[in-house]
Amino acid sequence: MPLQKHQNSSSSGGFHPFGGRLSRHLHAPEDAYLSYHDVRLTREDVDSIRHNDWLTDNAIAFWEEYLEREKLNQYPKANIVLLRPSMSFMLQNTRDVLSLKSALPDFTKTTHVFLPVNDCTNVEQAEGGSHWSLLLVSVIDGVAFHYDSLSPSNRRDASLVAHQISALLGKPLKFINLEDTPQQSNGSDCGVYVCLLMQHLLISRLLRAHAQDKISMSMRGKEVDASGGRKEMMRIIEARRKEGERRRSRSHSPYSKSKSPPRIGAENEDQ
Repeated sequence: MPLQKHQNSSSSGGFHPFGGRLSRHLHAPEDAYLSYHDVRLTREDVDSIRHNDWLTDNAIAFWEEYLEREKLNQYPKANIVLLRPSMSFMLQNTRDVLSLKSALPDFTKTTHVFLPVNDCTNVEQAEGGSHWSLLLVSVIDGVAFHYDSLSPSNRRDASLVAHQISALLGKPLKFINLEDTPQQSNGSDCGVYVCLLMQHLLISRLLRAHAQDKISMSMRGKEVDASGGRKEMMRIIEARRKEGERRRSRSHSPYSKSKSPPRIGAENEDQ
């Protein structure tokens, strides 16, 4: 269950400092499946969702991009940041964490930060790691909540990320490993759990709460349908792909043979 290369770029501070799979994708446009704002999904990324495989970091980055663009944007007053897997990896493996400040969003007004955490700690290894978990930092409460579907597999890694975020924020964070996190029943659904728990916590807990509400971060009694989650992710991807194909057919000559993937992005939203 290797960690796929950190290839995404986003407005929330994701970037791609490493080579490996990234280089192959850049030189193989025919493998591109969908270009969605700042994330380009490859067939490999899509297959990791469709074929019950371990999700690539780019598949998770797509889900974060989708939540930002189509859910979080509906709440303009929300100050919630979804950091990409690549940035979480950098936080784990950078000694001088303050050197990353210029690549990160300004956390001055941020209330919450979501971070997918992987247990890969070897920056020399092109593909490594075996497990995803989710860290939710409540900046306003000074607490880092860790959701691990194979608890306590990523506890050390998540605690390290929380420590790094604490240094960036300039305030202490209490680390809490949520023991009531729903547990996966196989070795490949961890990334799907991260995506679905992130969606639930973002939409059902944080965005729908009133300012004066005391929000429970517990997952007690929460069930995760990983199979259904994969199908929903594919439904969303296929719908955006068809939309991109319609836009491309309207804007290109019928005789052109573009190898670029169907694209959904800010520059063509008004077409």
